[in-house]
Amino acid sequence: MSDIIRRDPRAEWIARNRLHPLHAAMQPAQHSWMGPNGVIRKNLHGIGFIGPNGIKRIDRSGAQQGGATKRSAAVEVQLPLHQVPAPAFYISVVPDMVGGRLSSHDRDLLGLAHQLAGKDGAVLAVIFGEHKENAFATAGVDRLLVLEGDQFNGYAPEQRVQGLRAVDNQFSPRHWLLPDSRSGGGELGRRFAATLGERPATRVWQVKDQECIGRAGAGLQDLARPVARLILAAVECAEPVSETRHEALPVELSTAVVRSLSRIEDLGAVAVDPAAIPMAEAEFIFSGGNGVKDWGLFHRTAEALGATEGASRVAVDDGFMARDRQVGASGTWVTARVYVAVGISGAIQHLQGIGACDKVVAINLDPGCDMIKRADLSVIGESAEILQALINAIAAYRNDAKRDAA
Repeated sequence: MSDIIRRDPRAEWIARNRLHPLHAAMQPAQHSWMGPNGVIRKNLHGIGFIGPNGIKRIDRSGAQQGGATKRSAAVEVQLPLHQVPAPAFYISVVPDMVGGRLSSHDRDLLGLAHQLAGKDGAVLAVIFGEHKENAFATAGVDRLLVLEGDQFNGYAPEQRVQGLRAVDNQFSPRHWLLPDSRSGGGELGRRFAATLGERPATRVWQVKDQECIGRAGAGLQDLARPVARLILAAVECAEPVSETRHEALPVELSTAVVRSLSRIEDLGAVAVDPAAIPMAEAEFIFSGGNGVKDWGLFHRTAEALGATEGASRVAVDDGFMARDRQVGASGTWVTARVYVAVGISGAIQHLQGIGACDKVVAINLDPGCDMIKRADLSVIGESAEILQALINAIAAYRNDAKRDAA
């Protein structure tokens, strides 16, 4: 077995999340500590292990416990496996998969699907084209159906509806769940409902007592109706799956999807100025704080990355960034897929504002600051040197891409 110490990001995240049910299990056992009088105290109850007969044993050699002096990686979290060998019915979920990965909205949708599936049903996730996600099992997917083909690439709602019709004919799901979003789920769900002849429940934020509760009246009222077969759910419609892992068994269609003559031609994405994107809707935010000394270099880096600029309250108060660029509880709550914090120590208000971001990258000189603890990836060093190296790496990558294309 390799002695290389490997990180377990999920275990580290659970250890930081005090509300997670496995938080206590992730805390390292404290065997000794310094007492108030300077005397080292030992926890006698924490020594030893439980033997096969249920009796506590003490092995001072450390052989039974793998060696007391050997360093080990973070404790691997083995969540209980949820299996549905013969599903009585299916709950189909069509996630947006923005960037090829499950978003927080998609995970909320999978949580709602498991509420509807119960113990006898299985959650069937329908994915179009290639993806980069490798955490379907922990997100709550029992069966995974990937519809591949160039006819599903780009903006192809008509062809995707044909694919969903084929899935509906073969699996006959009890309910269809799609995100009511602007990333494609809202439009696809309404088109699919029209072909099925179903009246969808839209902007649903809660399913309770056999009723769908959705937003109405410009979001000022709630509209309750019986649980529909096709549900377009809003953000935070349910708690995402976090206490179980699932099989995510691959399934296939028994028949090929009929290729229809599309009446829509996809001309590609329209270039958008990142500075014109509202902070609350930005997918990639490059944010600066008090640790940024060269703001010109910061702006050039954000332009090279194609990211939307943000800032901490200190940087805004000092006049380096506009007030509408402030991120945090006292500014704008953001839900970016990638959030890069440059020279931001991580005040509690700022951490609250980025709580819904999927991936956080921190660039800071202080390895012990709160932002480093929150980050999924940390770079310790002088921000000016790191940003200049990042610009050089981007330029080299683009030059290589142009050379290969030529």
